[in-house]
Amino acid sequence: MEEIQSQSDNYRSSSSSASSPASRVPSSNFFYLRKPGSLRQPISFEDSPEWEDTDVEVRVEEGGDSINAATTPASPSLSKLNSGSLPSPPLPEGAAVARKIAGASVVWKDLTVTIKGKRRYSDKVVKSSNGYALPGTMTVIMGPAKSGKSTLLRAIAGRLPHSARMYGEVFVNGAKSEMPYGSYGFVERETTLIGSLTVREYLYYSALLQLPGFFCQRKNVVEDAIHAMSLSDYANKLIGGHCYMKGLPCGERRRVRIARELVMRPHVLFIDEPLYHLDSVSALLMMVTLKKLASTGCTLLFTINQSSTEVFGLFDRICLLSNGNTLFFGETLACLQHFSNAGFPCPIMQSPSDHFLRAINTDFDRIIAMCKSWQDDHGDFSSVNMDTAVAIRTLEATYQSSADAAAVETMILRLTEKEGPFLKSKGKASSATRVAVLTWRSLLIMSREWKYYWLRLILCMILTLCVGTVFSGLGHSLSSVVTRVAAIFVFVSFNSLLNIAGVPALMKEIKTYASEESNMHSGALVFLLGQLLSSIPFLFLISISSSLVFYFLVGLRDEFSLLMYFVLNFFMCLLVNEGLMLVVASIWKDVYWSILTLISVHVVMMLSAGYFRIRNALPGPVWTYPISYVAFHTYSIKGLLENEYLGTSFPVGQVRTISGYQALQSAYDISSKSNSKWGNLLVLFLMAIGYRLLLFVLLYLRVKKNTFIHKLFKCDHDTNNHR
Repeated sequence: MEEIQSQSDNYRSSSSSASSPASRVPSSNFFYLRKPGSLRQPISFEDSPEWEDTDVEVRVEEGGDSINAATTPASPSLSKLNSGSLPSPPLPEGAAVARKIAGASVVWKDLTVTIKGKRRYSDKVVKSSNGYALPGTMTVIMGPAKSGKSTLLRAIAGRLPHSARMYGEVFVNGAKSEMPYGSYGFVERETTLIGSLTVREYLYYSALLQLPGFFCQRKNVVEDAIHAMSLSDYANKLIGGHCYMKGLPCGERRRVRIARELVMRPHVLFIDEPLYHLDSVSALLMMVTLKKLASTGCTLLFTINQSSTEVFGLFDRICLLSNGNTLFFGETLACLQHFSNAGFPCPIMQSPSDHFLRAINTDFDRIIAMCKSWQDDHGDFSSVNMDTAVAIRTLEATYQSSADAAAVETMILRLTEKEGPFLKSKGKASSATRVAVLTWRSLLIMSREWKYYWLRLILCMILTLCVGTVFSGLGHSLSSVVTRVAAIFVFVSFNSLLNIAGVPALMKEIKTYASEESNMHSGALVFLLGQLLSSIPFLFLISISSSLVFYFLVGLRDEFSLLMYFVLNFFMCLLVNEGLMLVVASIWKDVYWSILTLISVHVVMMLSAGYFRIRNALPGPVWTYPISYVAFHTYSIKGLLENEYLGTSFPVGQVRTISGYQALQSAYDISSKSNSKWGNLLVLFLMAIGYRLLLFVLLYLRVKKNTFIHKLFKCDHDTNNHR
């Protein structure tokens, strides 16, 4: 305690010197929050009054679907500051007024989260946290990096990873129940957006995936979401840009991610780092937009690392974390008084969030060590001479014994003593609707993504022209058989290898699916059917254009049925290759490693396809079984050669002739049966289905694993609470 007291006195003296009248700038240069008409009345942190506990009265309306919280602050100054947020611009004539949302109260009590191996000294990422969020308010979880902010947010929302274990209780409207689909929204820190769609198109397709009902109703909710997030000026702009046109700025992209969840009109909205990678202006605009959203009645709960003074003034309540410990929970401005009571008053020229993080971020100890023997032109670094470990222990001890902690416990009891209305699920779109939406959306994306689709088609055409001109004019003599086999092998193998260029586009689709599936907007089977149906037209376009050019340049047999088989065989080959690419991309989830793996697999399959050495002569253990039977090149090339040579004959001298099967025996191993080419086509079809079934199993097991472990941990945590 003596160490704590000495460190507190040391920091108190340094803070006082930093905010003393001698070093204080004129107050007209510093503003905290201003209401309209009060520009000449600056409010500083130093001059803030001693805040008393606020009396929060909760009432449940009969027949309603929300809990309304009326906050009656004891101090008029506090009421003035909390209600005096930045004024919203007046709505233009004819503009739609924001719809009211029935929010919900969220309470977490003695919440502890453990993740094995997450911390160096302890598995507890969040330790006995208590707090609440009320309708129509913004509650922020603040703290330095790796303090447990996102973990606490995910625990409250029921979105913890499978490696985490949660203890404690979470109440929604006074009841211990999970929030049903559509009643809440969760915005990840990094959500994959579709850059080739406009903002309105992206939100419209999201509404079609999420909501049941008619198309006109979904258009209305999309327009409401665009208006709520102030995206009207960007509604018809491409998210990712096009050619020389720039895409949306980072701040607008963050607002699009939030608008996607607003389509469901959730009661509670969880946002992980809404100010992530935003500059000060974009951050302020984001917070003003969220403040307007909260004013409609929605309950907002989000994490934040740091904020400016203006942004800080827009928060209603703050939960301050450090190393998983709750250092404060309560009214935003009361946190300043809490730090002052603990011996760490905020200097007048410093942002509150900067001051808080400076006091509780252990990374500053390294800066202190670097600056101990160094002085600048103005003297010692008096503002960085505090041991953060001591500050954390002091703040935690002060909070545990303060009236703020007692007020939080009292409020939690009030919010949980009586159950309010249960949140109801808003229904989902049917699976058939989702498949149709994903198919149409993917087709629209393919028509606009020239870099991954149209350029891929152009490259395949250029490669086919090169191969066709190299092997043109072969004729139909016996001496051309070996060269014709080489031409077909090069055409199939090189085109399959070139189509690996589509991996980045497939990776985007998988990431989009993962983002939508995490919020239950899509499913594994829906994604696979939509992706398959949308890829068929594009792959068929590649196959028919490349096949026609190759077929006539090389001079294969001039029969329409044989040409159609050639096109169908190559189309199935591309379909199998697409399935293999999807499987590898879903396993690695990285473009570089996926492309490297696919190139290696293709090279091995080409070696065992029977061209460099006849399949019967390959070494048995590995190359024949199983590699040559797994390589789709083998069945595609066999089918094309059987299509070309079965039923033909070649003269040997003037009397004797040999069949096409006999002519190929020394060049490639094919079957002598007349219908064997259809058997090879069937194998290709089964391989295309098999790869997609494997992808479905991978995606389904990943979802089931997370769901099963979540239910297991929930049962375990309910058992512990019962004990």
